[in-house]
Amino acid sequence: MRHRQVNFDRIARPYWLLEYITLGRALERTREHFLSALKDAKNALVLGDGDGRFLAKLLEENPQLRATAVDTSVTMLHLLGRRCERYADRLQIQRADVRRSLPHGVEPYDLVVTHFFLDCLTSDELRLLVQRVKSLLAPCALWVVSDFRIPKGVLRLPAWLFVGGLYLCFRALTGLRTTHLPNHAAVMTNAGFVRIDRRFLLGGVLTTEIWRADVKNIR
Repeated sequence: MRHRQVNFDRIARPYWLLEYITLGRALERTREHFLSALKDAKNALVLGDGDGRFLAKLLEENPQLRATAVDTSVTMLHLLGRRCERYADRLQIQRADVRRSLPHGVEPYDLVVTHFFLDCLTSDELRLLVQRVKSLLAPCALWVVSDFRIPKGVLRLPAWLFVGGLYLCFRALTGLRTTHLPNHAAVMTNAGFVRIDRRFLLGGVLTTEIWRADVKNIR
């Protein structure tokens, strides 16, 4: 498969400002909602954390945690490295396109984090990613997913317009070609993951979820 080139370097530095102008602290609250539930993790794979604001807090809250952070953007990874500098002895940073490959840790990962990242993938790309990640996990590993969603009811049309507008903006700024939210819940369920907790924010336009690898379906 030929993968499209997407470049987030252009928006890396102003990303935090764009985020706050658009939705205030809603994305930050979404990312951090389950932070206290991850304190038992020992080895985390963090995909597309951007400038590292969540990862810095995760490492601060978990003194025993080692983490591998993966992104395609050189600038994002530079910002992440600076923000997480005090935890450098527990952090491995890799520039990679996860649609092509994933880093194999010395130990299986017991935590995966994808905040507002899976929405950059097509359904086919997501299915392939989930299968690749699954092969790297310890039994009963946790996977935290945060993303946009289209709720039912009166917010359905405004949410659809808002998310569609975000895709148009990201296409213009980064070259992202994805046009709609993939059904990550169906993909993860089919791959043998079980959702064990979920929280909706902003009237259901945002979701953050914890999934657990079903031990019968891992390895």
